[in-house]
Formats: sequence, structure tokens, C-alpha cells
Amino acid sequence: MEYLSKCIYIVQIGNNDYINNYLLPQLYPSSHMYKQEQFATILIQQYSEQLKTLYLHGARKIVVFGIGGIGCVPAELDLYGTEDTACVNSIDSAVQKFSDKLKPMIDDLNSDLPDANFIYINSTSIAVTVPSSVGITNLREPCCEISVTKGEGRCKHGGGACSDRTARFFWDGFHPSEAPNKVIAERAYTSFLSTDAYPFDISQLAQL
Repeated sequence: MEYLSKCIYIVQIGNNDYINNYLLPQLYPSSHMYKQEQFATILIQQYSEQLKTLYLHGARKIVVFGIGGIGCVPAELDLYGTEDTACVNSIDSAVQKFSDKLKPMIDDLNSDLPDANFIYINSTSIAVTVPSSVGITNLREPCCEISVTKGEGRCKHGGGACSDRTARFFWDGFHPSEAPNKVIAERAYTSFLSTDAYPFDISQLAQL
């Protein structure tokens, strides 16, 4: 238990609850059963309980990463399309209801659990606003060859990859490539803006 309390735990939950559930009404009933606000509330309640379980097993330094721009990923753009916008605004609006509840959840956990140090990393705040500044020139097309049958949106088994991986924002239809992930990692560890991390960044958490 002593060693577990000194470790830093990285947690990110929520992306797949939307991508592989709520945003697939043709396959799952959740969007028919719950309004966007209700679904976000249920997710937060379950998330909080899971984090409490992690705490009960000895974790004391826990980093909670927020959800990124799901409405901007290639797979969702292909599925829903947009009307002269870079992202599917209806998706981002639904996900924002979940994201808005993360900071209050962090406050509650830190208040209720003795010696707990939960922090929140705002992935949206850390979004690469000027992609060309980190060498990214293609925001839309994934780097790997995408499967159109099994695992649609994922890389095709045995398929090829782009020649310049640093120039693509997305690796496959859902996941960012190394370049934007590097930016998120750097600013999660040492925040650049006050909105990047709450109540402080990972470098400060490491000192506790």
C-alpha cells in the first residue's frame, strides 16, 4: 500500500462510451433511453465510483484526462458529415455535457477522500490550435490504411501507412498520431495555460 500511494495513475474514460455506444443509436439503445444531460450524469456517477475503487486499492495520485474533440475524428466525420464546419458540432455539444462535470467530480473526490490528490487534464484546452507549428499539415486523413470491413475505422491488418507520419494529425479513424499526443503529454506535465490542468499539473503532483 505504501508504494501504491506514491505512484501516479493515469485514467481516461468516456471516449468509447460515446463513440461505441451513445453515438450508435442503430446498435445501442442508450441515446433513446437517456437525454444527453442524463447520459453524462450517469457516466460521471459511474466514473466517480471507479475512481473511488482505485483509491481504496491504495492509489492517491490520480490524473484524470478529459475527452478530446470526438466530433473532429475522421470516423465520425465520415459517419455523420458536416455542414461547412471542421467538426460534427452536435457530437461535441453532447460530449461537452460530460466534460463540464469532470472538474466538479475532481473537487468532490479530493474533498471526500483523505490524502487524495486527483487532478484533471483538460484535453480540449491543450488542443493543437496551430497544427503547422508542430509539423502537422493533414488534419483529416488518417496515416494508416483504414479497414472498411472488420474494425471499421481502425487500421487494416497488413495495410500500409503514410510516408510522413509526423504530418498527419490522426493515426487511424479515431486516434491521434504521435505529434498531437506529444503536445498533450508535455502540457499535461507542465501546463502552459491555467485551463490546461486543475487544480495543478502533473509536475506538481509528482512533488507531493
